[in-house]
Formats: sequence, C-alpha cells, structure tokens
Amino acid sequence: MSDAAARIRVLVVDDHPLMRRGIVGVLEEAPDIVVVAEADDGLAAQSQYQQHRPDVTLMDLAMPRCGGVDAIRAIRRSDPQACILALSTYAGDGQVQRALEAGASGYVLKSTLCDGVADTVRSAYLGRRVLSPELATLLETSRLEQLTPRERDVLALVAKGHGNRSVAQELGIAEETVKSYLSNVLQKLQASDRTHAVVIALRRGILD
Repeated sequence: MSDAAARIRVLVVDDHPLMRRGIVGVLEEAPDIVVVAEADDGLAAQSQYQQHRPDVTLMDLAMPRCGGVDAIRAIRRSDPQACILALSTYAGDGQVQRALEAGASGYVLKSTLCDGVADTVRSAYLGRRVLSPELATLLETSRLEQLTPRERDVLALVAKGHGNRSVAQELGIAEETVKSYLSNVLQKLQASDRTHAVVIALRRGILD
C-alpha cells in the first residue's frame, strides 16, 4: 500500500546495531509496515516514542543507561494505550513476567524474529497478546511459585551479600520478617539454601 499513513508505524529499540538494522531490514520489506524511528537505549526510546507515537514498539530489554522494562513502564505511564513488545534472547519466566507487569503487550524471543517479525507486529497491532506457546507454558507452570515484589527485594539484597539484619535495616522491616520471606523464597524456588535460591533466581531471570 502506498499511503504511509495507512501502514503500521513501528519504533525499533535495540542497543546492538546489527540486530536493530536486521529487524528494520525485514520490516521494510513488508508493504503494510513502516519503521518511523530507531533507538539504542531506553531513554532514547522514550524520546522517540513521544516524538513519533508509533503503533507498535519493539523493545529490547537488556540495554545500557535505561533498560527495556523501565522504558516500557515509563512509556505506558505517559500513554496507557501504547503497544510495546519486549524483545530478549532470554526465556526465563521471571524476565517475561517483569516485562508483562511493566505493560508489555507481549514477549518475543529474538531467535524467533527472523521469519515472523512482520506477523508479530501485525498481531500486536490488532490487539492480540504476543507470546510464543513455549513461553506461555513456562509462565503457566511457574505462576503458582512466583515471588512477591517484597520477596524479590529481600532476595536481591541477599544476592548482594547482605545478611538478615542488614536486609531488615535496608527494607525497614523486622529481622524475623526477613527470615519469613526467605523461608517462602526457598520453598517457592525449591532451593536448598539462600545461595542456591540466588542461583536459581538469576538463571530464571527473577533477578537481574
């Protein structure tokens, strides 16, 4: 279609130039899609979004200065109708959950983009939740064992080397409460001890 205004307008955000240009190149071959802007980090993404107001944004998660999850959250605050797809090389359920909680309309593995990125954009534009079957299954099986935000806060401090007393001081809670949170974390993650819990959380993307 020749009318650019009638095409799906896309913002592509990725800090790796080759990946970004690859995505743009594939999208430019689609007659019903036009790439209106590119960005290489979350701050630039927010600026480009405000300037161009794309129909769909493809947002990498792991970027310098401002990561994708923070950028998604900021853009959705300014425009609750924003359609943003999270892009990642990582399929950990914690990573997927954080992106969706921030307001992403879907989560796409970069390894699946080459053949289907245009169809992915079209699906998102039509208001469909974009999530591969394997990621949907992963989320469903892990839903009952997801950590609460406070449990993640406690585990994040443990990962930084804090003891129970230090965690309690940092979060302004009782030391016994910290122990209770950690007990829940160990049970949910099926971890043998706090170090094992940190390892599992990092592997699953629950912690950055």
